[in-house]
Amino acid sequence: MAYGHSFYYVYLKYAILAIIVASLPIIALIVLKLFQKFSVGKCRSMVCLIGKTVLVTGACSGLGLQTALVLASRGARVILADKVDCAKAKKKIIDKTHNTNIVTKYLDLASLSSVRRFAKDINTTEERLDILINNAGVGTVGNKYTDDGLHPTMQINHLGPFLLTHLLTGLLKKSAPSRIIFVSSASAFITNLTADNVNYPNGHPMSLYRTTLIYGNSKLCNVIAANGFADRLKNSGVTSNSLHPGLVNTDIYLNSGNFLQLKYLVQLFKNTVLFAYGKTVDEGAQTIIHLALCNKLKDITGKHFWDCRLFPSPPGTWNKKFAESVWEKSEELVGLKADEKLKLE
Repeated sequence: MAYGHSFYYVYLKYAILAIIVASLPIIALIVLKLFQKFSVGKCRSMVCLIGKTVLVTGACSGLGLQTALVLASRGARVILADKVDCAKAKKKIIDKTHNTNIVTKYLDLASLSSVRRFAKDINTTEERLDILINNAGVGTVGNKYTDDGLHPTMQINHLGPFLLTHLLTGLLKKSAPSRIIFVSSASAFITNLTADNVNYPNGHPMSLYRTTLIYGNSKLCNVIAANGFADRLKNSGVTSNSLHPGLVNTDIYLNSGNFLQLKYLVQLFKNTVLFAYGKTVDEGAQTIIHLALCNKLKDITGKHFWDCRLFPSPPGTWNKKFAESVWEKSEELVGLKADEKLKLE
């Protein structure tokens, strides 16, 4: 009998230990979820934007739409710039905010001529531009090059916004104090960027690993661009900053060309990991909105933000000589004219 009781207690002991060990991953996931929720940044600015003009690229869905919606609710004139029809987005914003001062414009960042036409239109028709939000972007779109001979991921995420910001600098200066905001990503910390692959070599063998690096390169370029504009505009009343919005539950992964063959796996990722741990678009847009509104940031420029807080810039931005080589290569690739280039202060 004593032996039976001893066996029972040993069995119970190991059963409890097994349950605890099996529960550790679940406990860790719960702790991660709680940390993610309680660390989310929140824009608490009460600033009114009546009389101000805001331009948001990629404004018809996801973070762009949510950002435009919030800024419109503050009374701003909001320009929705996208390559898709913005009619539904405009109607949604007007219905929710009762702000009818919403303008839609066609902009295809994968075409330098489209960027130039768009910028000319804005400079001709708009009296001011107080906030430029470079939000539009793609995940990966394969290795097919645009008519400009540029890799589409690099052109849409970096080179297009880089050119656009240059072309709108005059209007931003005229409207000072004004702000430039680049939406980057944590992927900016995972790169192999050089001045030679700002435009990724055509015909180079592609893989999931390489396309991930190209995306990271484009996001690092966003931070380099934000810092470069900050340095060149520091005495003009125009600030320029970048941010990581967080892991946001949007369709950017589903719409990435490189992942189409993995459609069901990507859908599973979206429906599980992103649903459980990704931010909502409202949460993801908070840092963008914070940079657009917060009075405490009116003189802050050349900085990087996560969750509405200052965050160290990616290592690729620390070397000024390297950053300048990327900037100069970008000037060359987008065909900036001599009078369009900005001098380093």
